[in-house]
Amino acid sequence: MCAVSDKKDLSITLEVLVDQVSFVWLELTGRCQLECQHCYASSGPSGTHGTMREPDWRRVIDQAEQLGARMVQFIGGEPTLHPALPALIGHALNHDVAVEVFSNLVHVPATLWDVLAQPGVRLATSYYSDDPRQHRAITQRPTHGRTTENIREALRRSIPLRVGVIDVHDGQRSEQAVNELRALGVTNVGTDRLRELGRGGGQSAAQLCGRCGDGAVAVSPDGSVWPCVMSRWMAVGNVHEKSLQEIVAALPGVVGVLREQGMPASVGVQQCGPDCAPSGGQCYPINCYPR
Repeated sequence: MCAVSDKKDLSITLEVLVDQVSFVWLELTGRCQLECQHCYASSGPSGTHGTMREPDWRRVIDQAEQLGARMVQFIGGEPTLHPALPALIGHALNHDVAVEVFSNLVHVPATLWDVLAQPGVRLATSYYSDDPRQHRAITQRPTHGRTTENIREALRRSIPLRVGVIDVHDGQRSEQAVNELRALGVTNVGTDRLRELGRGGGQSAAQLCGRCGDGAVAVSPDGSVWPCVMSRWMAVGNVHEKSLQEIVAALPGVVGVLREQGMPASVGVQQCGPDCAPSGGQCYPINCYPR
C-alpha cells in the first residue's frame, strides 16, 4: 500500500512540475582550449566529457521537454569540442526545443556552421577587450582575432548572436570592446563583472543573482543537476540515478539552503549576466529570445 501511495504522490508532483522548467543548461564537457582567469567552471584542456554519453543527453532533453522546457543551452567547457553536439542540437529541435550554443568561438569546425545556421539555433559568446594582448591575458591564448572572425562569420550567416563583455580586472578595455562589437554589427551585447566562483574565486552564494532554480536547472558532464551553472557546489541529484522530473521535485529544498548560505532574495542590480537587451536584463537566454 505504501508503494502505491508513493507512486500516486509522485505522479501528482510531476503533473504540478510541468511548465515549471522553461530552460535547461546542458554542460556537455569540461574540456576547453582556453584557461580563462575567471572561468566559473574551472574548465581547460585537461577537462573531460565526463560520464554522460549521447543517449544520456538525449534522455535528459526528452525529460526537459516533458517538464515544459522551451530552450536548452549547450555549454562547457567548450561544447563544440563534443562530438555529439550536432546530433544533440538536432534532437532538441526535433522536440521543438530551441537551442543556444555558448561557445568561445575560437574554432568552429566547417561542418558545424550549417548546423548552427538552422532555424531555432542561436549562438552566444564572451568577449573581453578590443586589445588583442589584453584579450589574450584573460583567456591565456591568442583568441581575439579568431573569436572576432567567427563573430563575423556568424553574422554573415544571419545566426542570432549575443555577446557578453565580462569585466575581469581594473584597466580592462571593456567599454571599447562593446563599441568594437557594435561596429562589427552585433546588436545583442550585454555586460557583466567577474563572478568570484570557480577559478574566479571559489564558491559563495552571495555571488549568485538570486534566481537559482527559478524555472531553470543545469546538468553537468557527470550527470549532476544544479539549480544554476553558477551554484555548482549544490547538487540536487544525478540523472544517472533519477529522472530529471524527480530531481526537479527536490529543487525547492536546495534553493532554500542557498538562501541560508547568503544567496540574494531576488534579482536587483546584481545579475547572473551577461544581460540581454530584449529582456531588460534577465539572465536566462530564453528571455533574450522570446518565442
